[in-house]
Amino acid sequence: MIPVAHGEGRYHADDAVLDALEANGQVIYRYCDASGRVGSNANPNGASRDIAGICNAGRNVFGMMPHPERACSPELGNTDGLAVFRSLFGIA
Repeated sequence: MIPVAHGEGRYHADDAVLDALEANGQVIYRYCDASGRVGSNANPNGASRDIAGICNAGRNVFGMMPHPERACSPELGNTDGLAVFRSLFGIA
């Protein structure tokens, strides 16, 4: 459960770009509900194809709309964001 802090910001691209991202495996995050179901009911901002994050073709740069840095502290009641940062360093 990664917090979102946006209502206006969203990922948008034409179908050709979206199809290429999908084909290249560059969509790395999608909005989903608490059960992991992707769909418009879990998409807070109308992002195309429920996309919450993408990476470049080299898979060494990514961008995402949710804010994992806001879910990294037991004092805040959520540490789910730590998984994102740990994955960058290959830490389980």
